[in-house]
Amino acid sequence: MKNYLKKIPLLLALLVFVFLFIAFIFLYGKINSNNQEAEQDATSWQTEASRREEIVSLRFLLQKIADNKTELESHFIKSANIVPFFDTIGKLATEAKVENEISSVDTGENNSGLIVGLKASGSFESVYKFLTLLENSPYELDFLSMDLHKLTTPDVPDKNKNVVKIAKWEAVFRIQLLSFIP
Repeated sequence: MKNYLKKIPLLLALLVFVFLFIAFIFLYGKINSNNQEAEQDATSWQTEASRREEIVSLRFLLQKIADNKTELESHFIKSANIVPFFDTIGKLATEAKVENEISSVDTGENNSGLIVGLKASGSFESVYKFLTLLENSPYELDFLSMDLHKLTTPDVPDKNKNVVKIAKWEAVFRIQLLSFIP
């Protein structure tokens, strides 16, 4: 019986060892499973955080370019709103000190752009200044034709009551507005 009693603690130690080994394997597997889930959660969190940062930066960019968008849209004219374009022509004529008249308005072939016929009269310098202002207007214009000729010279008295002849010029423009949206 003495021999049998010596083997019981060995068997008990072996059973505890096997039980602890199985518990170790089970807990090790659980820890690995939890680590994988944590890594997946971390990558999904990083993805979501970067997506939110991109959204914030896009909102900031949209706010930043809102003024530029408004300015860009002001260079294009929709068919329902061509009055500001004609007002701009009138302001340019006033600035250049010419008398202007819009003689024709047409949408052109295949709605390729708005074609406007203009007559401007005044001194050569003012007609030339009007042409320069039209070329530098915020709209994209294509000058299809221009006819510039000298009209009769009226007699104009100056301050000393002398008669001075001032040449009056007339220009007829045919302009295509390329930034027209039909």
